[in-house]
Amino acid sequence: MRVVIVHDSVSASDRPDALDVVVQARAVATALEELGHSVEILPCTLDLAGLCDALRSRRPERVFNLVESLAGHGRLIHLVPSCLDALGYSYTGARTAPLFLSSHKVLAKDRLKRFGLPTAEWVGPCPGSPPPEHTSIKAGVWIIKSVWEHASIGLDENGLVAVSDIRELWSLLEARAPDLGKLCFAECYIEGREFNLSLLAQPGGPRVLPPAEIRFEGYPVGKARIVDYRAKWDAASFEYHHTPRGFDFGPEDAGLLAELQDLARNAWAAFGLSGYARVDFRVDENGQPWILEINANPCLSPDAGFAAALDRAGISYTEAVGYILADVV
Repeated sequence: MRVVIVHDSVSASDRPDALDVVVQARAVATALEELGHSVEILPCTLDLAGLCDALRSRRPERVFNLVESLAGHGRLIHLVPSCLDALGYSYTGARTAPLFLSSHKVLAKDRLKRFGLPTAEWVGPCPGSPPPEHTSIKAGVWIIKSVWEHASIGLDENGLVAVSDIRELWSLLEARAPDLGKLCFAECYIEGREFNLSLLAQPGGPRVLPPAEIRFEGYPVGKARIVDYRAKWDAASFEYHHTPRGFDFGPEDAGLLAELQDLARNAWAAFGLSGYARVDFRVDENGQPWILEINANPCLSPDAGFAAALDRAGISYTEAVGYILADVV
């Protein structure tokens, strides 16, 4: 089968999170070749007409979509799948609408709520219509995030704010928006354990891979326990080396893990996902899970969480790429 891998074009001066897509493309290409497919890698820019021409000339039977952003903007993540829809090509991963809905974190939270799935209280997006001044919010710690950017871009300890009313929170959102992709929101901060559950499409429905917990080891009292940008991408940072991923749990966690797996399957269904995905959770001090994010195209680098979950499940990377390639509409 002729397969073209598309990914966002990057340069050597880009941030580590952007450059990682090249690592993913090479790993996926190797796996596809091991499966006997003919593979080309095609970086994408905002020249969508050029992309369409390049695809027509190559006449792929499948497109493996690894595009996470265009021109550095996560909010453009859905443009390439939309072009593929218009051209009539079969492609891997989430379709255009689910990818858009899950990548816009406020729309995603609204959808989670409508489907009865637990997600923390939120305010935003900002800029936008500010809530009425009489709006009541939970006084305490909130976390300010980018609406569109992923990979913890813009997320650091400065995003945690203690507020008492909506006016104070909205003022902080307005101040942070320029640094967070010009669109941000605030979410009630959940202090507690953090879990990642990866899902892989297989015949008969998605398989939930072994749950992983991100453990905040050696964090001093008062330090925010969040997986921020440094924890993911800065190998010289304290956060990078003190947030290991664990797959071993005691029998006391059996009920919680089963609940997380059910919620991950329900989130997959609510968003109409395909191919692969990851659902991130926080679990509060009362054992209540809260869905943080739906990642419709999680990182496929061999050293990332999805590959680690595959390894834990006894599924080879090449085998998983075969499942993803097969699960196209």
